[in-house]
Amino acid sequence: MLIHIFNGLVYGALLIVMCSGLALIYGLRRVVNFAHGSLYMLGAYLGYSIAVHSNFWVALVAAPAVMAALGVLLDRFGFRLLQDRDPLTVVLVTFGLLLVVEDFVQTVWGRGNLSMPAPGLLSTSIELLGMSVPAYRVAVIGVGTLVAIGLSLWLRYSSAGLFVRASSTDPTTTAMQGVNTDALSAGVVGLGTALAGLAGVVAAPFLALSPSMSSDVLIDSFVVVVIGGLGSLAGAFVAAIVLGLVQSLGAVYLPAASAVLPFALMIAVLLWRPSGLAGSRT
Repeated sequence: MLIHIFNGLVYGALLIVMCSGLALIYGLRRVVNFAHGSLYMLGAYLGYSIAVHSNFWVALVAAPAVMAALGVLLDRFGFRLLQDRDPLTVVLVTFGLLLVVEDFVQTVWGRGNLSMPAPGLLSTSIELLGMSVPAYRVAVIGVGTLVAIGLSLWLRYSSAGLFVRASSTDPTTTAMQGVNTDALSAGVVGLGTALAGLAGVVAAPFLALSPSMSSDVLIDSFVVVVIGGLGSLAGAFVAAIVLGLVQSLGAVYLPAASAVLPFALMIAVLLWRPSGLAGSRT
């Protein structure tokens, strides 16, 4: 039982890193980014290539940095233009971006599965509550925790975080106060894309790299964001852990229904609270 809870926490921590970017982008740009899963996949493949030519630790920094630059470009030439468009246009454009990134990955890295070994420092097992667990998976929980704490402190106590919260509530009034909301949004989209890339690099050592990995995590990411409340980071953090536990325990104790459990959870939460656990606040 404990090992299944541990595995659920590992996956929940990965979803925290992944969904934080998705929630931030929606909170500021009001764009439902269907390409977020493909950005996660691209980050994983970039991390793999960088690690092959250097090491995992360089990849952990360099791949998110490259993805951040890509995110700024996406905001300038994509999300900024989509902000006031109808939802169908947003879906079509971001889904098209997903297909472009998937084709790019298949062209550069091929269609076969790839694997990236965990760094030597984290390749051992450790004793935790009487269990022997991989040290790398404990580190994944640590990364998710640091991301959650770091984003929460940044949004609450920094001036940039104050501007992000204000702009997500009323961008027009925030701009009238002298805040460059376009530059702010570009930075947030860059941060969100970097977090997707970071999630990909972190996931690579314990999940196989394949062109289908984007769709595998994208569905769970949207379930988390909807359950937590669109644009709400706090809600996404809680929902990610809950979904991770549901996925892990469901695969063991309810294998026949494990595929539908996330959707059943989402339906139950939305029937009880249509705006999600934390509403739509950032």
